Amino acid sequence: LICLLIGTGVIGPEIDDGSIIYLLSKPLSRYRIAVTKFVAATGVVLVFGVVPTLIAGYVLTGQVSRLALGFTLGATAAGTAYCALYLALAVLSRHAVVIGLLYAVVWESIIGGFVPGAQALSVQQWAMSLTQRVIGDQAAELGAKAAVGLSTGVVLLSVVTVASVWYTGWRLRGLRLTGDE
Repeated sequence: LICLLIGTGVIGPEIDDGSIIYLLSKPLSRYRIAVTKFVAATGVVLVFGVVPTLIAGYVLTGQVSRLALGFTLGATAAGTAYCALYLALAVLSRHAVVIGLLYAVVWESIIGGFVPGAQALSVQQWAMSLTQRVIGDQAAELGAKAAVGLSTGVVLLSVVTVASVWYTGWRLRGLRLTGDE
């Protein structure tokens, strides 16, 4: 949910209220704008989502253990991909928060959590492959069993992140300066 609010919030309100026109009227690459918004969103998610995950792992185990590091790495990977995905969604629709919330609840939580074939198409499962690898043998008993392998998870996380940021830049190129879209 943090990624949804931050990912859509870094650009969505500017598009909705028309103030994006001032940014787009500058001689800046649209891709540079997309990357800057992505970096800002990811930075906020790291501070408010990933650092608390590390702290919780430390509190749970009393040390910076493989458990804490595994879930921190998984949260970092998932947070990065989700920020990119929700950033792209924000330039695609004015209802990005609602669509993103439906995606998070229906796909990631319900379908991706219980339907074996659909789990392979879940950002959560891709990131869980990293968590599982770091935790090691105890991963299954801790509920960190991924539906995809490590290489598949890393490749899919990378593809979704890069493609989403690219799409955001491409979509910004198509926005009209008059505010009529």
